[in-house]
Amino acid sequence: DPQTSYLGHGVGVSGGAMSGRLVFTLEEIEEWRVMDPGADLILARNDTVPDDIQEIHAADGLLTARGGLTSHAAVIAHRLGKTCVVGCDNMLCDETRRTVQFGEFKLRAGDHISIDGQEGSVFSGLIKVKET
Repeated sequence: DPQTSYLGHGVGVSGGAMSGRLVFTLEEIEEWRVMDPGADLILARNDTVPDDIQEIHAADGLLTARGGLTSHAAVIAHRLGKTCVVGCDNMLCDETRRTVQFGEFKLRAGDHISIDGQEGSVFSGLIKVKET
């Protein structure tokens, strides 16, 4: 599918493959729940802290630039049953500007992104997810 491209790789923590919209704040999550009720929402962070629990809870998936299997993001996502990829070290997450960058490739809030919580791959666009 020409609409998707491989962006990077992290550590797959939990969940299967999922596609959704990139979000950075609780407000964005609430807005997209109204504007695109069927969409899964994937929260991007450099790393998570306990204060992010509301955002993690409200989102469907989680993607972080730092962290490993025992990181806060990984433990919480696993406990909540969220699809999660951590430690995607080629990802630059600018939470202030609400962008993530993989090399030359930049995604903004609301853009489509796909993550694989088993193998840790990250793609731009929507991947066709095989129903299990």
